[in-house]
Amino acid sequence: MKIIEQSIIPKSPAKKSEDGLVITNDFIAVIDGSTSKTLRKYIPWISNGRYAMLLISRYIRRMPANTSCHQFCVGVTKMIRKHYRFRFPVSRMVSHPEERLCASVILYSRLRREVWLVGDCQCLIGGEFFDNPKPYEAQLAELRGQRVRELLAQGVAEHSLLEAHDPAREVMIPTMLQVMQNQNKTYAVVDGFPIPEDKVPVITIGFQPNEIVFASDGYPFLCNTLAESEQKLDEQRCNDPLNIHTFKATKAFVEGNNSFDDRTYVRFTV
Repeated sequence: MKIIEQSIIPKSPAKKSEDGLVITNDFIAVIDGSTSKTLRKYIPWISNGRYAMLLISRYIRRMPANTSCHQFCVGVTKMIRKHYRFRFPVSRMVSHPEERLCASVILYSRLRREVWLVGDCQCLIGGEFFDNPKPYEAQLAELRGQRVRELLAQGVAEHSLLEAHDPAREVMIPTMLQVMQNQNKTYAVVDGFPIPEDKVPVITIGFQPNEIVFASDGYPFLCNTLAESEQKLDEQRCNDPLNIHTFKATKAFVEGNNSFDDRTYVRFTV
């Protein structure tokens, strides 16, 4: 494995990224910690998404080279679940998925020559695009987009919808919390509960040389180079900062932030 380029950029210059990048002799992984939907925190000075990312990063760094996708799913789940017992009752986590430590992970295994997509991930393999989006994400983005258009029609200024407090986002939060009950049922994430492995795509890489790009969902248009991906992101910011037209998202480009989400990119050859 040879790294060509890599980058991690937090959405806010004032906060640390909830994305993570792990590169070892045997694995390359991008981890996207989920932004918390609750005020309950496991560590007072670290966001739940960043804490989940840090725990999973440490776990991957310690994995044996021959770890399978199944072994990863089982092992990382046990590791996260252990942290619930230390802080919050597991019984509460069953009915409150919004309070779980949660992340999506895309990982390449050098020994197995496989890519594993656990949760909302995206990649390019030999220029071919693969992703594993949450089934409800498009619905929530459309719900928020409808509210944004209503507010604009009522005369609300665009800049007021680019502030940290997004009134349009509030409309979709109840629905978001409701559909999160399907977490690790109809879609997979790492959250300390059993991962439905039939929802985890495993892509086998042939033995011919190949170029691979991993990225978190902070890149709405994934390209073959970091520069191209950044350019597409800049165009989105300039042309559709509310993220309701060319790219529909559950968040806008908040004024003062680098982007609408943390973003991580790594390009490598195998």
